[in-house]
Amino acid sequence: MNKKIRLLGAVALTAGALAVAPAAGAATVSGSVGVTGQGETTWRASISQDWDKRWWEGDTGYLSGYWDAGYTYWEGGDEASGAHSLSFSPVLVYQFLGQRFQPFVEFGIGVSLFSKTDVGERDMGSAFHFEDRLGAGVVLPGGSRLGVRAIHYSNAGIKQPNDGIESYALFYTRPL
Repeated sequence: MNKKIRLLGAVALTAGALAVAPAAGAATVSGSVGVTGQGETTWRASISQDWDKRWWEGDTGYLSGYWDAGYTYWEGGDEASGAHSLSFSPVLVYQFLGQRFQPFVEFGIGVSLFSKTDVGERDMGSAFHFEDRLGAGVVLPGGSRLGVRAIHYSNAGIKQPNDGIESYALFYTRPL
């Protein structure tokens, strides 16, 4: 119970910090459902803050990015074996220009903390991990985004064992 309270407190603190931070760009909320490489379900909620920067603008698109703070629930074999994680990541986005739908690709490397070291069938070795993500999707009319994303978590060999785990997810993002 104490771990759950600390985890919820960390989520609230992260959300509060993003809410009072100077607005660099539009804020968004996101939800996703995915599956691990071992077939277990993941559920993720996040809040993001767009960067107010564009690089390499051209006829085909531009490079931009956002900060992302997320919470993920990792389903286990039974109800008591689920895990939780908090993550924070800068994410680069290449936004293609289009008339109605605008495709994009994204890439990010951040950090995460897990509630336990055994996630599903994986022995993660530590609670601290790096979060590597690769995604693609489309910006819908009105600014919402729909896409797919692969996120890999690993402690980069800081502590053994280092099984790592992936989540392959469908996500939807909506501006606040």
